[in-house]
Amino acid sequence: MALFLFRYLALWFALAFAGLGPYFALQNEGAILWWLVAVAAWGFCALGIHDLAQTHHAILRNYPIIGHLRYLFEDLRPAIRQYFFENDTDEAPFSRASRSLVYQRAKQEIDKRPFGTQLNVYDTHYEWINHSLAPSIIADPDFRVTVGGPSCTQPVSLSVLNISAMSFGALSANAILALNEGAKLGGFAHDTGEGGISSYHRKPGGDLIWNIGSGYFGCRDEQGRFSESHFIANALLPQVRMIEIKLSQGAKPGHGGILPGSKVTAEIAAARGVKIGEDCNSPSAHSEFDSPIGLLHFVQRLRTLSGGKPVGFKLCIGHAWEWFAIAKAMVKTGITPDFIVVDGSEGGTGAAPIEFVDHVGTPLREAIRLVHNTLVGLNLRDRIKIGASGKIVSAFDIARTFALGADWCNSARAFMFAVGCIQAQQCHTGRCPTGVATQDPERQRALVPVDKAPRVAHYHQNTLHALAELLQASGLQHPKDLTTTHIACRIVDNHVSLLSSQYPSITPGSLLAGDLQRPIFQIAWPMASAESFAPLTTLDAIIAH
Repeated sequence: MALFLFRYLALWFALAFAGLGPYFALQNEGAILWWLVAVAAWGFCALGIHDLAQTHHAILRNYPIIGHLRYLFEDLRPAIRQYFFENDTDEAPFSRASRSLVYQRAKQEIDKRPFGTQLNVYDTHYEWINHSLAPSIIADPDFRVTVGGPSCTQPVSLSVLNISAMSFGALSANAILALNEGAKLGGFAHDTGEGGISSYHRKPGGDLIWNIGSGYFGCRDEQGRFSESHFIANALLPQVRMIEIKLSQGAKPGHGGILPGSKVTAEIAAARGVKIGEDCNSPSAHSEFDSPIGLLHFVQRLRTLSGGKPVGFKLCIGHAWEWFAIAKAMVKTGITPDFIVVDGSEGGTGAAPIEFVDHVGTPLREAIRLVHNTLVGLNLRDRIKIGASGKIVSAFDIARTFALGADWCNSARAFMFAVGCIQAQQCHTGRCPTGVATQDPERQRALVPVDKAPRVAHYHQNTLHALAELLQASGLQHPKDLTTTHIACRIVDNHVSLLSSQYPSITPGSLLAGDLQRPIFQIAWPMASAESFAPLTTLDAIIAH
């Protein structure tokens, strides 16, 4: 209640002075000052009522009157920084620049910029895509990829840009509604996150990628174990196009989680298949398998139970030998997933220990190149599609990720920006000012799905249009044509290198032939076993040998 009063404090004051102004004016024989106060208060009351009624600005719906200060400071900030901090480059460019880009594209505003690049092209790690003197022409920027391997009987035509995993419970009901409706409008997919399929995912009817984590939410029995009957009930829904087994996520790999019972509402309980008011536990590991071969048998089992829909898994790369163990199990069993989603350590989350956010997991570029090269070395790359997630916002982000080996990209924060997220970093408190990451019904009413869903679709559409423009400038036709030779990077002040030099390829079939061409394979490949995630020998022994 105190927070409610604070959020509406300016409106309460306006209402109070709107009534007290005339009273004191009459008591003081029409004192002009009090009449001016009353007129101003009436104006603020009208503004506050308008703020509560309008649907375009979540901040103003949650913070009537005083919310305008944010927009004022937002407009003034560039000028202030330019005047006082002209040479200050300490502000993280990603969050502000990327958020601004998404807002412009989501709102159908002009995303062009005068006076050239604002980046220092001589900075270390400055990247660019090489253009062609013979540009191409792309008629349709709706780039798609077919996901489904030899054992899949219901392959899916998937957009190259989709909504990454974010659960109902972490996001509000209105945010889920807006995201799924936007996905339906734009013809792309919405990953449910491991929190299960809620009524808010189902109501709009947009395509879903059902994310199944170690808690088996939506497909669990009363003891928290995997339930085939519950799985089938959801997996056979026409809206569920693909099934993704979550092994780990980039923001906190190897770290489980728990949703306190106090936060487990009736709606969350229904989506997850748990009891209202009881702690909701996500273990750090799965109970249905404990080995690479076991994982692949689980993939095959889910593919059969789902009627042949694409089934894959998502992981953040940790110990290289564990990923190699999964790859060896594919060769040994002949079972392959239809897709693998590689989540970089730079991926986001609502809450995670600082050490995990900053220092656990492999970054996306190194991880996706390793997965791509491994599959190439085993002659499995044409059977398995690779998705990628981790701070992907702009068309250039997508292009670079494709060049490193991806078949499609997922984005979470960009689509959160599209529905109004301002990165207030209050996700874990329940006090999200824009109603995106909260279960507070008063706060989430600020997010109006019918207004935000088109913004989700517009961001997707305009970003793919920008990707098409990049491809045309490079003389290409589809993101799949991008390779590491198309992207260049300044390594040091006087040295420029293509990504092909930083992230080399390996020869197709080389791992099958025992030709371990790269140091990571020479070290970790002999440590991997298809039967276990544990290393066959120690790293020290391999290095000594």
